[in-house]
Formats: sequence, structure tokens, C-alpha cells
Amino acid sequence: MAWALKLPLADEVIESGLVQDFDASLSGIGQELGAGAYSMSDVLALPIFKQEESSLPPDNENKILPFQYVLCAATSPAVKLHDETLTYLNQGQSYEIRMLDNRKLGELPEINGKLVKSIFRVVFHDRRLQYTEHQQLEGWRWNRPGDRILDIDIPMSVGIIDPRANPTQLNTVEFLWDPAKRTSVFIQVHCISTEFTMRKHGGEKGVPFRVQIDTFKENENGEYTEHLHSASCQIKVFKPKGADRKQKTDREKMEKRTPHEKEKYQPSYETTILTECSPWPEITYVNNSPSPGFNSSHSSFSLGEGNGSPNHQPEPPPPVTDNLLPTTTPQEAQQWLHRNRFSTFTRLFTNFSGADLLKLTRDDVIQICGPADGIRLFNALKGRMVRPRLTIYVCQESLQLREQQQQQQQQKREDGDSNGTFFVYHAIYLEELTAVELTEKMAQLFSISPRQIGQIYKRGPTGIHVLISDEMIQNFQEEACFILDTMKAETNDSYHIILK
Repeated sequence: MAWALKLPLADEVIESGLVQDFDASLSGIGQELGAGAYSMSDVLALPIFKQEESSLPPDNENKILPFQYVLCAATSPAVKLHDETLTYLNQGQSYEIRMLDNRKLGELPEINGKLVKSIFRVVFHDRRLQYTEHQQLEGWRWNRPGDRILDIDIPMSVGIIDPRANPTQLNTVEFLWDPAKRTSVFIQVHCISTEFTMRKHGGEKGVPFRVQIDTFKENENGEYTEHLHSASCQIKVFKPKGADRKQKTDREKMEKRTPHEKEKYQPSYETTILTECSPWPEITYVNNSPSPGFNSSHSSFSLGEGNGSPNHQPEPPPPVTDNLLPTTTPQEAQQWLHRNRFSTFTRLFTNFSGADLLKLTRDDVIQICGPADGIRLFNALKGRMVRPRLTIYVCQESLQLREQQQQQQQQKREDGDSNGTFFVYHAIYLEELTAVELTEKMAQLFSISPRQIGQIYKRGPTGIHVLISDEMIQNFQEEACFILDTMKAETNDSYHIILK
């Protein structure tokens, strides 16, 4: 049985009127929000929508990275919120880093069943030390001959293939691994943070380092050069058991703080997650200060006639320049910024060519990058070099040179004029003004090891030989010229150098 509700006539009139009014209101919405009223961009520009938009995480934070690296060491509790985590390590202790395959199903299928290569580095966190990294590492090599900054504990590591450590790169190790298999590498850091502080009077804070991992896949030629992923974390290295004491001290300090103050700091995590970063630029350095442990297979000295002078004029090393040119493309400019430690500004200068960067004034660069990095970038763009503290010029003496000098003196006596003999001098630039530095620069000039140079003398009054000291070098005149003579040492295969 069907029931039908019949409305009175008056109610039907009222209902039809409401429907017409509702239709009219709907049709008027589009007319009121016409070209002259509101737009969606205006609505989204309201402060309430801006606040909600700023609270949303950016897309890259939700992005799942192909790999994840976990350092099995606790983070410090004395790090403020929104700051990067800091992890304390003990010198020489083995720490595990787990290499995790974090890919989704079907992501990067080209590496399925294949190996990838990861390069581990321990680098400086501070920009000032990054700029002088090569000099800092060479100084560490000099003080710690035969030691390395970073090593792999191979017996404890799992899943690594063909681990390698380049003897010339003390802070770098590399190996191959299969993402489909369990991989854990144990690393040892042998330098401590206080070894690179400016003043060493005791009690000073050590400089922070970074552990960075760059992973590459194989290209068509079988070379691991195609970049996949990079991540890093901040660490400080202490003497054995020093990291444990520092962690305990930080924990006790945090326990004494009020609950309100504790809210400003991060909690301490049992492990350290390495965060994504830009790949480390590959830079080829020129060894300007040879290590005393280096043994050259080709000696430039030979026992000839007279007192054992070098048998040929050395060729100066070719200068290495990395100046930005106006013809540099935007892609090449990005690589130049990476090589010169300006990775944080690559996004700002994405579409800048070499000409665009060179047109920037000093004020423009400082306004974009800040005072410290701005001045450094401006000097790098203009190719400004730091002037050495002392410059001297040296020329090797040989039998031909002596004969030419005798002929020149004889010609002067005959006609009082020079015969225009051309002598080649080489510039030596000194920064520390020490006898050790002069020995190193002399060895570099002759392409030999510093150990092959016994003593350096300066010819004094009546032909005496005065031993070169730091104080004597500090009193050298700027752009002084010397002729080098060599004398075979009696005890070993080294040589004495005489400055005339």
C-alpha cells in the first residue's frame, strides 16, 4: 500500500517560491564572483591560508631516498631544535654504518642484480677549514707520517667488495656493495678534532667534521661515475673514551635544565641518520709541499764534474688555475661552485653563466651570500691570489753557467759592456719563513724528496758557509736573487745546497 503525502495548496505555493529563490541564489554566485570581484589567487593570499601553507612540509621532505645510511652511535642531547645532529666518536674505535636499500618496488631497476660503489670521506664542517683542506691534511700527514685519517675495519665489515684506500687521499675510502644484500661497514677515524684548532693551549673546543657517503652506479663503460645518492652527518672525534665522557657531560647538563629549557633541545637518539646532501666535488690537488716520506724514483741530482752540481735545469711545475671564464655555461658554473666550496649557493645561481657571475659587484655578492662567503666568492670570481710573505729567485749553477760567467767577466774587462748572457731563474714563494719550508720548496724545484737535501748554506764573507736558520730567512730581502750550488754529502746520498 502506497502512501502519498498531499500538501495543501498554500504549502505548494510556498515550496515553489523557495525553490525559485534558491535557484536564483545559485545562479547569482557566478555573477557576483566575476572578473571584478575575487579570484582564487586573492583568496589563497589571505594570511590564514599563508600560515597554513607555511606549516606544510615541502615535497622533498616526504621524498623517499633510494638509500639510507645509519651510523650506530648516539647523537648528543645538547643540540638545539632545528639544528643538525652532532655525534661524538672515539679516535680509532670501529663504528658500524649500515647501508640500507630504501627503494620502492620498480625504482632504479637498472641496478638490480648489480653492484654500486660508495665513497666514504671525513671532511671539515667549517667553511674556513674546507677552503684550506689540502693544506690542513698535508700538515697532518707531516705530523703523523704513515697514518691515515679514515680506515675500514675489514674483518668486522659485512657485504663490502674490493675495499680500497688511496695512499694519497688519507681521508677517503671506497668499496663496492650489493644493495640487495646486507651490508655494514665499520669505519675508524684516527684524527681528533683538536688537532686542527688554531690555538692549542689546552681546553679549546675541537673542530667538527663530517662523514659523507657518495654512492654511484656503473655507466656504459663499466665506470662508477653516475651519481645516485649522497648523505652526511656532523661528528666530533675525541681521544679514546673521550666521546663517552663528553656524552655523559652533555646528558648531565641537560638533566639540570628546567622542563621549559629542555623543550628547546633535541632528544638523544641511539643512532645517527645521515641526511641527504650534495655530492662531494672531485678536486685534483697539486702537492705543493712534498711529504718527507715520499721517495722519488727519478733523482735530478747526479755526480758530475766539479762539486756535484745538478746536471740539468729543472722544469717548473705548470700552474693550475680554476678561474671562471665569461664563456662558461650555467652547467659548468655549477661545477665551478662545487669545486670551490660554494655548494650551498648552487641553487641560487642555477641559471647563472660565467658572464652573469662575473658581472656581479662586490656588494651584490655580499648581499646574496652574506659577508663571509660573499667576500670569499668575490675573490674567487676575480681570481685574486694571496701574496706570499717572501719571494726569492734562484738559478742553478752548472759548468756551462760558470764558463759563461767567466766569459762575461772577461768581456766586461775588455770593452766594459755585458755580452747579454741569458740566465733562467725560478721563483720560490715562502709563507712560514722557516728552513724546513725552504727545504721543501727546494726539493719540489729539483723534483726530489726533502730527505735528499742535507743542509742549506749561504755563502758569507771570505767564502765561508753559513748554515741557514729561520731567523736568517726572516731577514732575507724581498726578491733576493741567489745562485744555487750543490755539494755531495759525505755520509749518505744526500746533497748540501749553497746559496751564493
